[in-house]
Amino acid sequence: MIIFAIMEEDYIKLIFGLKLKQIRTDRNLSLFGLSKLSGLSKSYLNEIEKGKKYPKPDKIAILSEKLDVPYDQFVSLKLDKNLAPIGDILKSKILKEIPLELFGIKESDLIDIVANAPDKVNAFISTIIEIAQHYSFSKESFYLASVRSFQEANNNYFEVLEQSVIKFVEAYQLDLKANISSLELEEILVEEYGYTINNKELENYKELDSLRSIFIPKTKTLLVANHIDEAQRTFIYSKEIAYNYLNYKERLYTFSWIKFENFDQVLNNFYASYFAGSLILPQELLTNQVEKLFKKKTFDDKQFVQIAQSFNASPESFYQRLTNILPKDFNIQNLFFLRFIHKKNSPNFYLTKELHLSHQHSPHANETNEHYCRRWMSLKVLKDIVNTNDKHVFNLQISNYPDSNQSYLVLSSATKDPFKTDQYRSVSIGLLINQQLKRKLNFLEDKKIETFNVGVTCERCAIKDCKERMVPAKILEKEQKNLKIETVVNDIFKQFS
Repeated sequence: MIIFAIMEEDYIKLIFGLKLKQIRTDRNLSLFGLSKLSGLSKSYLNEIEKGKKYPKPDKIAILSEKLDVPYDQFVSLKLDKNLAPIGDILKSKILKEIPLELFGIKESDLIDIVANAPDKVNAFISTIIEIAQHYSFSKESFYLASVRSFQEANNNYFEVLEQSVIKFVEAYQLDLKANISSLELEEILVEEYGYTINNKELENYKELDSLRSIFIPKTKTLLVANHIDEAQRTFIYSKEIAYNYLNYKERLYTFSWIKFENFDQVLNNFYASYFAGSLILPQELLTNQVEKLFKKKTFDDKQFVQIAQSFNASPESFYQRLTNILPKDFNIQNLFFLRFIHKKNSPNFYLTKELHLSHQHSPHANETNEHYCRRWMSLKVLKDIVNTNDKHVFNLQISNYPDSNQSYLVLSSATKDPFKTDQYRSVSIGLLINQQLKRKLNFLEDKKIETFNVGVTCERCAIKDCKERMVPAKILEKEQKNLKIETVVNDIFKQFS
């Protein structure tokens, strides 16, 4: 994949254009006025200011004389203070790493935006930097947010990867109707790609107890944690096959990841994970089973769990795979995916992964240390598994948000984190309830499915007499107070106008 970059020549053109436009506007000159003053055509000057042309030395000399600006200052790449942030960001590696081509944004589009509204771009850049610093928004966070936006823009379904899996299965004569096993994939890694699998080495390093695997490219050695289960091992092998079969050179070498060096590594990590999910949970097989579940008049929780456990996959892989097939095969595009973690005896719940298709659904992550609503099914199953110490807890509910008048069918599973003591995780998928969903899910009228009024955070929740409330709705109360003040001020304006 080619990462977006502004070439050096384009950078020089753009900087000159920005300087010319700034000087012209400082002199209160229109393009027409500068054309009359310099003898250069208006269209030519316009092309310069947009960063599309760089004038020859004789033309620069004319502009230098007519605008009373030293020639050296004109050709210098140094920008004045008010445009300096634009120059800094253009010279930095940031733009080279932004995956704008994923969203159909061309290099020329960005240059036009910067050239036509430099002050606004400057203000925008400054704002982004300030937000990033305020929330400790790292480069890795930016990369992950970009991939998440890419997923959302494509309804989290990628036909090319689905077809790649089908071709791989045909080439290696695998049977998708039977569960893919780690032994089958290990044989391919060893025989086809020259891997050496080491299941013991990682156990010698206590510092690496949270890692499931490390790949050493020089010797093609895959170090795998000995205590992972069959589903986790199969997923790791599937990702390794994806990197090789899809010929990705830029990749991550640890699972879970430690750091990213460039955006290609992040994107290829997502592609490899998608490939693995498609291989382990075949689209046609999963769709057929989900369709049978949807046709029932009442929700069969045992059947849902049975479907999830019929594949050689973790609950998280299963739920994430649903976010691929529901938009594609059922045209259910208004959905969200959430992953929470929770430590036993801790009052805190942390949202560590989320995906929203079609639009930003509730709930979603907050960055202000507010208290997530304890009525969410995602949190309920976590509390249940801590109390019961079961291996897997599943439940569902209809979550109704009174403020937005929207309701979601939310299905959640909780499991123990195999790598951390007394830590648990939940994964959830929420489907927006509308007429379309009611036509597709026959069991939505099932009276056994409980409905709960929920909020986003306690601090912003208007629900009265909530037994699960952790703190008062202080942010909501402040907003309501400000609204009353604004209403009174408006009345005074009307009275004295």
